[in-house]
Amino acid sequence: MTCTSNLPGLAAPTLANAHPAGINITSAARLEVAIAPYPGMDAGDLIELFWDNCYVGSRLLSPEDVQSSVTLRVPESFIVNGTACLHYRVMQVGRGPALSATRRIQVKLDCPGGQPSALSGDENQGLAPVRIPETIRRKGVNPSQIKRGVPLTIEPYLNMAPDDAITLRWGDVRMDLPRIKPNEVGQPINVWVPPQLILEAGEDLRLEVSYCILDRVGNNSQWAPPRTLKIGCANPYLKTPPREALMAAEPSREIR
Repeated sequence: MTCTSNLPGLAAPTLANAHPAGINITSAARLEVAIAPYPGMDAGDLIELFWDNCYVGSRLLSPEDVQSSVTLRVPESFIVNGTACLHYRVMQVGRGPALSATRRIQVKLDCPGGQPSALSGDENQGLAPVRIPETIRRKGVNPSQIKRGVPLTIEPYLNMAPDDAITLRWGDVRMDLPRIKPNEVGQPINVWVPPQLILEAGEDLRLEVSYCILDRVGNNSQWAPPRTLKIGCANPYLKTPPREALMAAEPSREIR
């Protein structure tokens, strides 16, 4: 992308409501640019904002604007994936136009697991449920497995990228996984759920396991469809009483 060269004196514009690492899909919908007070700022100055050298908007300063930051809106239609260059021009009566320094901005609008239209409530149907060994899925996690930990796999997902941060939800307990490395993109992520986390969540007949992803600019995938597991069930109140026990607990009936 071609960027206008800067002239000294005017600082580069800043983003008023974006993630520190760049622009995500949420901030793109309502992106505002802040222009700090500059030397000689005066009522009647015209500030023109440019995005990749394209004019996007302007502001004629009133007396109330002087010596305070000025904000201008960037239409969402200008914002696309990649690196964008942002600068402004100040037009003053009796002076030539002055150009600001340029701000380069990273834009990432591709959400992990797909765009928001793929979301259903709080779930992202574009994400696969965690993959768990078949025996554990069918029979649950027994006390011996609780002591060892449980393996599971998170399948590759749409828009997977380096520095994606995955949070695993095991019942009511959460565990943050290491960020995705460049060589892991497109590969399954193998996770070992440690005994401490399993014990903290406790025994459950229908414990839900899910995950969500936050990318480097703050795009959130929402939660994957959950996988349901039976955990332990050494607690007698969680067990389904055997038929014999139910029969013994029923009051006896006399045959008359």
